[in-house]
Amino acid sequence: MTIWESISMLDYLLMGGVVGLLICQLCYWLILMSAPLRAFHKNPSWRKLTTREESASQSDTNQEGVSVIICARNEAVNLRPYLQALLEQDYPLYEVIVVNDGSQDATQEVLDEYLCRYPNLRLTFVPVEARIISSKKLALTLAVKAARYDILLLTDADCRPESVHWIQHMVAPFRNKDIEVVLGYSPYFTEHWWINDIIRYDTLFNGLHYLGRALMHHPYMGVGRNLAYRKSAFLQAHGFAGQLSHSAGDDDLLVNRMATGRNTAVVLSRDSLIWSVPETTLKNWLHQKRRHLSVAPSYRPGTRLSLAFEPVTRGLFYVALILAFVLGSAFVAAVALTALVLRLIVQLVVINRSAKAFGEQPFTLEILWMDMILPLISLFFLSTVSKKQRTRW
Repeated sequence: MTIWESISMLDYLLMGGVVGLLICQLCYWLILMSAPLRAFHKNPSWRKLTTREESASQSDTNQEGVSVIICARNEAVNLRPYLQALLEQDYPLYEVIVVNDGSQDATQEVLDEYLCRYPNLRLTFVPVEARIISSKKLALTLAVKAARYDILLLTDADCRPESVHWIQHMVAPFRNKDIEVVLGYSPYFTEHWWINDIIRYDTLFNGLHYLGRALMHHPYMGVGRNLAYRKSAFLQAHGFAGQLSHSAGDDDLLVNRMATGRNTAVVLSRDSLIWSVPETTLKNWLHQKRRHLSVAPSYRPGTRLSLAFEPVTRGLFYVALILAFVLGSAFVAAVALTALVLRLIVQLVVINRSAKAFGEQPFTLEILWMDMILPLISLFFLSTVSKKQRTRW
């Protein structure tokens, strides 16, 4: 009797489920998640930091002006070390607008110190007594109204650009007049805490996903730490109208409304990166993640449906593996183990090659448990989202 003759119908069903779901997952990783990495290697200028000579040779006297926007709420501790890097960019015409969003710390004192030294710094504010659901949306709207230039480049107070050429690289796609939205990537600083591994992996995973979809002409979100769009597009989309009931969504919901396959570009050069300070406690990170996930039900219906593909097939894949190990024969268990190892290898290669491209620290086998626990966290938060939830940023 051959090995195939000894396999039962249940074994065939289990193997078919494991192999079918493995193919779905491999297609996802090799086509979508690796799209940013392929784009990175196809563009030689993305793989190195721009030198001063190259920057001078690429200068264009007709470059558009840029308004860099930062919303700061009790950010004195971050503005002091990071704001200078944004005010000393190698770009001929730009301003930095900082909105003091009702801060009650030394934020205004820090801004006043910088205001005396940098003429390209402009300030506005949201009153401390403002009582609205999302004061950040109000702060951004005030900054957009005050902006002198049509190109708006957004980041946060706790962010530091990779180089002095950050503005130059992030706004380069706007030379194409059809481009209205530019998506960048913002990794987190590496720290030697286990929570930092979770945050960095989750950020990289989500980054590869939304950037990969944008590169395949299906943009659906961006991250406000490194995002650019035209002021005219913002006004044409009526800004945050219809989003004021959400405490979050000042970046992804806006991009979900404005971005199309034709008007959106992605920049992944090393110079375009902007680094951010990660949360230091699990509680704070979970709160941050819950707030971001709270707006997912407001995405376009087609976006929500397509976003379900990966977590559903991933969850079913792990269920199929468990069933194969528990109910299947030794041969079926061997097939299941091979499938698990193969998927893990592909995942490690894509994640770590992408991390290397963006100057991040690599990951090891901890990916396996993070890969299983993070979707459960997201599922829990999505299941508890309430349209009546009201929290400030």
